[in-house]
Amino acid sequence: MVMGVLNCTEDSFYEASRTAQYPAICKRIDDLISSGVDIIDIGGKSTKPGSMDIAAALEIERISAAIQYLVNHKSRIWSSIDTTSAEVAQYAVDNGIDLVNDVSGGNMDLQMIPTVAKLGVPFICTHMQGTPTTMQDHPQYDNVTEDLVSFFREKIVACQIAGIKQLILDPGFGFGKTLEHNYVLVSQLEKFVALGHPVLAGFSRKSMIYKLLQITPDEALNGTTVLNTVALMKGASMLRVHDAREAVETVKIIEQIKKA
Repeated sequence: MVMGVLNCTEDSFYEASRTAQYPAICKRIDDLISSGVDIIDIGGKSTKPGSMDIAAALEIERISAAIQYLVNHKSRIWSSIDTTSAEVAQYAVDNGIDLVNDVSGGNMDLQMIPTVAKLGVPFICTHMQGTPTTMQDHPQYDNVTEDLVSFFREKIVACQIAGIKQLILDPGFGFGKTLEHNYVLVSQLEKFVALGHPVLAGFSRKSMIYKLLQITPDEALNGTTVLNTVALMKGASMLRVHDAREAVETVKIIEQIKKA
C-alpha cells in the first residue's frame, strides 16, 4: 500500500510538501487520489528534527478543512491522522478518519493507546528516540535493530492489552537515529516483518538520503525510490511518501517480480 503525505503546515522539512492553504490542500488531495495512493496521511504539525510541539487546538484548526474535504470526496479512500496527541486523534476519527499514525508510538501522550483502542481503528506505532525537539541530539543504542525489536515487542503487548486489534509497525527512519543507524535498520528490515504485523517504511526525501548523497531534499526522489524498492523486497507492506505516482509504480513493479 502507498500512503501519501498531506502536510497542513508551513514548516515541513520538505518545502514542496507544505499545503497550509485550503486551495492547495484540495489540490493535493485530488492529486494524491488520482495518482493511485491507498491512504492519505493528514498532519497538522511538523515533526522534523528540532521542531517544537504545538497545542492540540491549533493542530485541529490546521487539519479540519482537509479532513472534511477528504471524507466527503467523490473518490473517498482511506485516511490517517499523523499526530502524537490523543485529543487530535479523537477529533480526527470522530470526523471520519480511518487510522491513527503516531510517530512517538504512544509515548508523547499516554492517553493515545487507550484512545485508539476505544476508537476501534488501526494504529501505526512508530519508534522514536526522544521527541522531535531532541531526537537528533546524539541518538545512541546498544544495538539499534535489537533495541527496536524489543521496543516493538513491548508495544505489541501493550496495544493488545489495551484492545487495539490492528497494528502497523514503523521503525521510524530519521526519528532519533544517525545516518548509520537508519541504514542498519534498512538492511535488517525483515526482523521487523518477522514480528507478525505489517511494516510501514517512511524514507521519503529524508536526510538519510540527501546527506549521504550530498544533495537537497528536492533532489532526493531517486534515492527515495531506491530505498522504497529495497523495503518492499524485504517485506514492507506500506510506503509513506511525498511522491505518489513514483511509489505506486514501484509497488506495481515489485508485485510483478514477486508473482514471477
